Amino acid sequence: MTAAPLPVSAVRSETLTGKRRIAFASYVDENYLPGFLTLLRSLALTNQTICEDFIVLYDDLQPASITAIRKLHPRIVMRRVVPERYDDFVKGDPENYLVRKAYFILDVFRIRDYDTIITLDTDMVVLGDLSELLRMRHGVGAVPQFLLDQSKLNSGLLVIQKEYLSDEFCAQIDEVGRAGTYELDKHDQGILNALLVGKFIQLDAKYNFVKRRLSGNRAVDDDVAILHFTGRHKPWNGGEAGYTTAQEAWEAYELNHADFVREFLALRGEKHPDLLIHFGRGVVVNEGGDYEPLRQVAEAYLAKSRYEETVELLSRSRIPAQESRLHELLGTALMATSRYAEAEAHLLLAGAHAPASARVFGRLANMSWILGDEDSSLQYALTGLNADVVDRACRIAYERSRPESRKPIESGNAAEQIAHVAFYMDRQGNAGDKILPETVRLSFGPDTGDRTWHSIHAHKLFDEAALERVNARRGLVIGGGGLFIPDTSPNGNSAWQWNVPDHLLEKIDVPLAVFAVGYNAFDGQSYTRRRFEESLRLLVSKSSFFGLRNHGSVEKVRAMLPSELQDRVIFQPCPTTVSRQLVPGWQDPIRRDDTVLINCAYDRAGLRFGHDYDHFLREMATAVRAIGKHAEVRYAAHALDDERFVFDLRREYGISLPVEPMYDFDTDQLRTAFARTKLVIGMRGHAGMIPFGCGTPIISLISHPKMAYFLADIERPEWGVSVHDRELGSVLSERAIGMLNNLQATVADVHGRQEALWKVTQENVAKLHTLMG
Repeated sequence: MTAAPLPVSAVRSETLTGKRRIAFASYVDENYLPGFLTLLRSLALTNQTICEDFIVLYDDLQPASITAIRKLHPRIVMRRVVPERYDDFVKGDPENYLVRKAYFILDVFRIRDYDTIITLDTDMVVLGDLSELLRMRHGVGAVPQFLLDQSKLNSGLLVIQKEYLSDEFCAQIDEVGRAGTYELDKHDQGILNALLVGKFIQLDAKYNFVKRRLSGNRAVDDDVAILHFTGRHKPWNGGEAGYTTAQEAWEAYELNHADFVREFLALRGEKHPDLLIHFGRGVVVNEGGDYEPLRQVAEAYLAKSRYEETVELLSRSRIPAQESRLHELLGTALMATSRYAEAEAHLLLAGAHAPASARVFGRLANMSWILGDEDSSLQYALTGLNADVVDRACRIAYERSRPESRKPIESGNAAEQIAHVAFYMDRQGNAGDKILPETVRLSFGPDTGDRTWHSIHAHKLFDEAALERVNARRGLVIGGGGLFIPDTSPNGNSAWQWNVPDHLLEKIDVPLAVFAVGYNAFDGQSYTRRRFEESLRLLVSKSSFFGLRNHGSVEKVRAMLPSELQDRVIFQPCPTTVSRQLVPGWQDPIRRDDTVLINCAYDRAGLRFGHDYDHFLREMATAVRAIGKHAEVRYAAHALDDERFVFDLRREYGISLPVEPMYDFDTDQLRTAFARTKLVIGMRGHAGMIPFGCGTPIISLISHPKMAYFLADIERPEWGVSVHDRELGSVLSERAIGMLNNLQATVADVHGRQEALWKVTQENVAKLHTLMG
């Protein structure tokens, strides 16, 4: 009997997006613990932008040793080995535990949770950049043995890809180990060479630079990335005569913890936020001290959307008035926790610092607008523009706060209107978000204007006056779009995009419908969980209808709710996916332009691409060249930042693409552009959903789980390819050219898939018409 497939949301998000999970790994025992602790310190001090899981294979470590290890890395994964597994590997001496331990690192091949694992011996010290190793995608990488057979590897460092992290390869290891058909005195290295001789990818010697190369006190070359202290004499036991320079290189990282943290925080350049938080969470600056480490750690907390902790961190130190950046960070964090009066005080202190004043006054202008004080918003925006006339945040605040742009709060007959909470996008904002409010309204009928609808911006503070206006309407609709995300206009009232306090949400007494909203968290992104879940439970309990735009979101949200509320959460497709059915007078194009539109996204680029952006760009260049032989390839920029792809592609590969600035399009222009092209290859969610809704074939560049969720809903997972796919260029080209060559059939398939979504939408809207009159 075949097991039922897991719901798409039950699959790990990295599996949905294809994002590679990368880890380091070492086998550690008490004897080698001093070396391993130094290895961890050296890794952090030489590769401060890298923070992946570090798997510690162990058998006999003491609790105090594990505590010491965890102190030096924020993502330690402890994994106990199974010693008995290697009894048969030790021919003639099964009781020799010291020999048996030499095989324990082979347990790394039995791990199935990662796509790439980099093993490091505990007698190594990292001296240089390892990022090239994290970008490797194929086979097993290793450095050939020094002065020996170059077809054999040195097992001190291995870069292992997922095809070798498999039951099949483990069976080969076990077979060779039990048969003894390898160099017995080489232990794990002998087994691996019996299997991989001449087959491994040869790495530069700098990645496993054995100590013997420095015999006679030779200086350590500047390009050495990993120095390996092979042999019996270990540096933590005093080292070996004739290797003074090697010993000095190791001792540079033999630091007490306070000195290590101080040295880490003093490093120049970017640092990984997880490392900054792990090492700097206890930092306190006394009056007259150095505030730079505090600034770095606070920025890391903000980068991780940990706003309450940012406030706590900065509140522990007395910040002088002249430390403007710290006041800006504290003001930003206070604003994100809805402590607006305190935020304003700190931002005003920060605004006194001329180089940052435009940015700060942009924040003040936005906060005033959130609070409904458009006069103050206008004044702050003008002050910021006086400091920097091209500041975008100040320009946006000015445009929406100037008197001629303001719309009356009340218009039309309240009794005939439905209140609508949505993210109403500013000019030159994300094209997908711009079209959403109108398309939601079209689901209810052709009138999308003020006669039927009362607009409430999700980011504005929902106060008593707003509550009174809502309760005077026929009902309240919230949506659509990815409103369940923690870092787009963060607030402490709900911890998602609608800035509504619980006590006011509780007082809403008209029918409330959540319509086609998405759970929009990226891989590696989390909410202020308790506040979000409390707000979510209240929202679900108050709702007469709670429809989420994909089954992935449905399952994610249900998992956060008590059992009695879970069934209230149902599927309601994003209405952009059925635009052909909603837009009055819609006509499918008789002919399509001979074009293919590509879209990429760069918000939260680290979460989208991980270590694979160079790979993505190279593969996309391959695809653009191949597809360009069949149709004109053009670039569809949903947001200004999306245009980075065009610049990078031209700079790195000499390929120029004409740009469609969709951030400047109105909703009709946007639908027309997507309806007339032959194919859209898009990374943004609505670069797939909008053209699909217009009847145009799509291929999703998957960098976010929501893309996989949508394709699962329409039962076409093959219409997506991960941005991390090893063969992205060839896979994308083959699928795109196949669609272009079978365009009529593919368009018909899109129409057929759309019918199922339209049926669900019709059924749900019929219920809502009854509910809201």
